[in-house]
Amino acid sequence: MESSTEKAIALFLMPVAVVIDHFLGEPRKFHPLVGFGRLANRMETVTYGPPGCSAKARRIRGIAAVTGLLLPAWLISLPLAGHGAIGAAIAGAGLYLALGARSLFEHAEAVRNALLNDDLTNARRAVGRIVSRDVLTMDARQIAAATVESVLENGCDAVFGALFWYAAGGLPGVVVYRLANTLDAMWGYRNERYRDFGWAAARLDDVLNYLPARLTAMSYALCGHLPTALRAWRHQGRYWKSPNAGPVMAAGAGALGIALGGPASYHGSLTHRPALGYGRPAEMRDIGRAISLVRRSLTLWLWTAVIGGVALA
Repeated sequence: MESSTEKAIALFLMPVAVVIDHFLGEPRKFHPLVGFGRLANRMETVTYGPPGCSAKARRIRGIAAVTGLLLPAWLISLPLAGHGAIGAAIAGAGLYLALGARSLFEHAEAVRNALLNDDLTNARRAVGRIVSRDVLTMDARQIAAATVESVLENGCDAVFGALFWYAAGGLPGVVVYRLANTLDAMWGYRNERYRDFGWAAARLDDVLNYLPARLTAMSYALCGHLPTALRAWRHQGRYWKSPNAGPVMAAGAGALGIALGGPASYHGSLTHRPALGYGRPAEMRDIGRAISLVRRSLTLWLWTAVIGGVALA
């Protein structure tokens, strides 16, 4: 059982990990998530099953794949998260590896820079790295809106979700969260291949992100236009296809005073998505505003961690 001093140290390590991510970013070589992705691909090959599998059998295979990947990772992380300075350092390093704030901002800024130069070709290429929709026919406004949506949504996945589960569960918590989030990104699609096999990954990600998403939405509201953010969250967030992305993106759009959502093309098919936020359509300058909103929210979280650490010390 952790002492109050150890809990305080864990909270103090949150800003340290964020600062390291700010200056170093993700490791360019030998990132654990890259290796985990390769392992997940092998697991999929082994467990996916033959073409004739029923939906139920495919879903069971997906559950087995998720369990077979996450349970060993959780068990390995338990003894690593030991007591004392070494355990704290390992947990802090794990949090740093789970964070993706700098990477998220760099990808968004690459889109913004291409749009500033009226380079739609590179802007489409850059936005294609952070969204799964069709980008080849996007105009500048659509590219900007897609980028803003990605920044707001991934603020939860790449930043606040990792911080929440580190604070709540230490190294095992942040490890399971980040790996489950990676599996959702790989398998959590509602297409023919992954509708059943990826069911477990998608549902687990929904469960793990339920609280972080709502804390993220509240952070966006507090750091932006509060009344509009709360109104958008309340009236629009629940209609989005994802139970967690909806509140986050609705609150973010409301906080920025812009409109997001609407039609978008995925895999050659036009999808009619609900409207999010109120005001004018998102445009290029809103990419920087979305990044600033995430940064202000991150500052709020870190000050909260520091104050909590002081209270426990």
